[in-house]
Formats: sequence, structure tokens, C-alpha cells
Amino acid sequence: MSRILDQRILFLVISFSASVQSTKVLSEWKKCGDPECEKAMSRVQATTDYLGPDCRYLNFKTGEEIMVYSKLSRENENLWTGSKGKDFGYFPRDAVKVEEVLIGEEVEVPTKETDFLCLHEDKYTSE
Repeated sequence: MSRILDQRILFLVISFSASVQSTKVLSEWKKCGDPECEKAMSRVQATTDYLGPDCRYLNFKTGEEIMVYSKLSRENENLWTGSKGKDFGYFPRDAVKVEEVLIGEEVEVPTKETDFLCLHEDKYTSE
């Protein structure tokens, strides 16, 4: 009986750790095309296949087109945020090449807690 209880507690600890990791703030700042981060900044093309580590990341195949809406800045400049069809998420900037720049000037704004949650079927989750 105690072994089953120990296994359940271990499972809960592992589940909680995964949840905390998936809601981790990736950066305190981001750059956008406007203060609300609603305008697309650029159109890029994937130069490699990419499979993200969790639901906050955008998965894509080489050659797919992605619209970029923000770029993390300061402590984590390697991650950009964009969409491909209905999918939206983070991806490494070195996995794409810029095809077209759509804005003239970037605006740096603080990130929000909701920037780092997963969006599934119009609902936010923390994995």
C-alpha cells in the first residue's frame, strides 16, 4: 500500500514540475511592430524542421511560411513568436530566414504572464 502511495506522490511531483517548467517566463521583454503586438513584423520561411519542447512552441517543416508578431529581447533574443495557419508559438530565429519585413520600427514592451501559456481551442492552459 505504501509503495502505491509513494508512486502516486512521485507522479504528482513530476507532473507539477512539468507544469511549472511549461509556464516559465522566457523573457521579461519583447519587441513588436506596435505596442499591442498585433501587427505582423515580418514574413519568414523555415530553413529547417522544428519540433518545440512543449505546447508554447510552434512546430514547422522546412519551407513553411510563418508570420512573426514578436521577438523576445534582452535576456533571450533567440526566440521569436509567430503563426502558421491556426498554430501560434515560439521558435528559434536561426530556424528561419526573413523573406519580407513588414514594419519599419520595432517597439520594446514588457511581456505578460499570458505570453507564456498554451493556447488550445481558444482556452489558455498551463500544461
